Amino acid sequence: MIAGIDEAGKGPVLGPMCIAGLLVDEEKLDALGMLVVRDSKKLTAKKRESIAELIKESTEKYYILEVRAAEIDELRKVMTMNEIMVECYVEVLEKLKPSRAFVDAADVNPVRFGDNLKKKYSGSIEITSEHRADEKYPVVAAASILAKVRRDELVKELGKKAGVSIGSGYPSDPKTIRFLEEWVAEHGKLPDFARSSWETSKRILGKSGKGQRKL
Repeated sequence: MIAGIDEAGKGPVLGPMCIAGLLVDEEKLDALGMLVVRDSKKLTAKKRESIAELIKESTEKYYILEVRAAEIDELRKVMTMNEIMVECYVEVLEKLKPSRAFVDAADVNPVRFGDNLKKKYSGSIEITSEHRADEKYPVVAAASILAKVRRDELVKELGKKAGVSIGSGYPSDPKTIRFLEEWVAEHGKLPDFARSSWETSKRILGKSGKGQRKL
């Protein structure tokens, strides 16, 4: 059986990170390829959602690991982000138990990332680890869609709880930065779904006088 794994939300300052994996029979890879666009970021949100449902129906098994902002902050106290990504991908692999996996490398060195996955994984496995794997392999493109759709759902839920638009959660999003600045100004602290270990969070706290700013 073949697995594809990709993440959504590694870089945002707000919200969780989602790592999605799916398991398919090798004979069904072509059919899966007909469903997916190999760069899911170019799809509209509604299109991604409808494709995600079709993907779930066409796979043997899928698993989406959700890692909350607070969990990421705690892990970063004892691990690098690269080490965290390896642990997360391995957890997905352990749930799926494929004989071969295609993964979108979450490390600047894709070969090292693949080697680290092999070392941590409990079984024997063949791994293809590449950057932009979602543009090359349909099984990774499908995983990318599942991860992005689930993270988008969770970010929407966070916005509803906050009672205001929080944007995409990425530091490059003006809506996200405005939300954080206004939240800190009003509450004197970050929201519980912000990643406090991110430089963006530290900078906004520093500007408000509520935290130490790194020099």
